[in-house]
Amino acid sequence: MKVIICGAGQVGWQIARQLSGEKNDVTVVDNNPALVRRATDTLDVQGIEGHASYPDVLEKAGARDADMIIAATHSDEVNMVTCQVAHSVFNVPRKIARLRAQSYLTAIYSDLYRRDHMPIDVVISPEREVAEAAMRRLAAPAAFDTQVFLAGQVHLMGIHLAEDCPVLNAALRELTELFSTLRVTVVGVRREGRLFAPEPDDQLFAGDEVYCFVHSQDVNRTMEVFGKVQAKQDRVVILGGGNVGLGVAQALEARTERVRVKIIEKDRRVAERAADSLERTIVLHGDALDTELLQEAGVSRANAVLCVTDDDKVNMLSAVRAKQAGCAMAICLVNDPSLVPILNALDIDAHINPRATTVSSILRHIRHGRVRNVYSVGDGEAEVIEAQVLSTSPISGNKIRDIEFPEGVLVGAIMKGETYIKPSGDTRIDEGDVITIFSLAADVPEVERLLQVSIDYF
Repeated sequence: MKVIICGAGQVGWQIARQLSGEKNDVTVVDNNPALVRRATDTLDVQGIEGHASYPDVLEKAGARDADMIIAATHSDEVNMVTCQVAHSVFNVPRKIARLRAQSYLTAIYSDLYRRDHMPIDVVISPEREVAEAAMRRLAAPAAFDTQVFLAGQVHLMGIHLAEDCPVLNAALRELTELFSTLRVTVVGVRREGRLFAPEPDDQLFAGDEVYCFVHSQDVNRTMEVFGKVQAKQDRVVILGGGNVGLGVAQALEARTERVRVKIIEKDRRVAERAADSLERTIVLHGDALDTELLQEAGVSRANAVLCVTDDDKVNMLSAVRAKQAGCAMAICLVNDPSLVPILNALDIDAHINPRATTVSSILRHIRHGRVRNVYSVGDGEAEVIEAQVLSTSPISGNKIRDIEFPEGVLVGAIMKGETYIKPSGDTRIDEGDVITIFSLAADVPEVERLLQVSIDYF
């Protein structure tokens, strides 16, 4: 597949890394020569310096025979014009645009922009994706990562194992025997910075970060097994009233159960907009690092503080101050992946990586075959793929134990019709089944091969 990626920032670079690693023909376009050079020096991609919306630049990038264009520059307008030029001049079949401005999103999602006027096949909104990720964190406060699969029946949960975890030193095989009715499958373990797919005899140790698939009805019990307490979230303080904070507050207001929400926003204009858009949420104008303002917002009594300003360091420091003031849980937005390793030392419970959420959303729309969902784990270390099994798939009609999955691949959950199946070696995978697979990044191409053969991209 030939793909043009416009924008070589964090999202564009990550998408280029994923697709080029799977032997796709990738060209990166950016008007910043340093970003283009970084992409070509570190990845197996071609680089073009120039404005992505210029027809001559797209011509140089090979738009005439491109299968897809992904417009992920920092400008909404450039992204939209790029898709328009790709459609009108070069007839590129598939066009994906990242858009941030709420006004554009409202128009597009209300179907005011149709294909013959604004030819964008898929719109990706980072703020919407991050707001949804924040809501998932609040729904599972004891997990550092969470994502929903199989129409909400299965949760992928990331759990940090503390010193008081009841199942430390236990092998995964023993956990299955001890909790035979618990519908949970451990598919990934990160230990000392390295993520791997575990074997049944692998043990769990303090400090491990485990990724597991859990049936929605078994989430609370699973957290108890791993020594975590699921606290009720009825008081939430949000630091940052921009699109992300506003989106989370609106979602919390829409809940049937009452949640008391307060927002702190430094920019008066943004604070006023948030106050006008919300009904029950209290909006305070001020600095999220102001200790007195945090106390006024009741952070000491809050179940959770969500730090989603546009400054990573403000998010981290305000999260630390909130925890010191007595807040039960702190979640912060972190754009810079190099800051993530120090979050545990700062006693920050969970973080949201906007790059990972955006990358996952884009990958969902470009994978082969009948892929229904894709989630990027960590810093692109692994992917979780949800897909329907085709009759042409090499795995169709075989038991899991007889399928030659790579070492970095595990099946996490299976849906047969409306029935959830916890996978085991004897489970047979049939045509029409919907399966979720955890795969280390290097093994994704083999997973795609096993899921389908000769399937069109679009």
